[in-house]
Amino acid sequence: MKKLLASLIVMAFACAAYAQTQPTRNLEEISEDNSWLKLGLNLGVPVGDIGDYSSFALGLDVAGQFMRTDNFGLGVVSGYTTYFKKSDMPGAQNFGAVPLGLMLRYYPQPSGIFVGTDIGYTFLTGDIASDGGFYIRPQVGYHNYDWNIFAFYNQVFTSDPWADIQSIGVAATYNIRFK
Repeated sequence: MKKLLASLIVMAFACAAYAQTQPTRNLEEISEDNSWLKLGLNLGVPVGDIGDYSSFALGLDVAGQFMRTDNFGLGVVSGYTTYFKKSDMPGAQNFGAVPLGLMLRYYPQPSGIFVGTDIGYTFLTGDIASDGGFYIRPQVGYHNYDWNIFAFYNQVFTSDPWADIQSIGVAATYNIRFK
């Protein structure tokens, strides 16, 4: 996990350094060509210790993105994901996760493959041993003018390592243009 986190940090800095060589936009330049609201759904499979408790996760993603350069986007992200308990766990309950974070994306071309990550804090709700923790959600996928479809790995680092929330999944978001 440490190697994955280190790799993502290096990738983020490399993308940020490359983005500095391109003309940048200021927030006053928000238009339908460079900024949008992303709404979507995600479906995940819990892995690690939480996989013994939960069978799958279903969520809603919401984000606001601003293209700082033609290839580098940043924004804020939130949503809600429900982790459904396994049916063979009597007395257990579903629990939820509400992330609040920063979104970083690198788009090499106007349409095609992209890479990115979300980082921030996730608030946990329901019958779970923690109130939340730092999260990271690296992703790789396909994008065009209207859609993003991607695979992700999500981890919430809680104060009790046995209660860390890990999942892998797929998501799709639709871009709604700002005017």
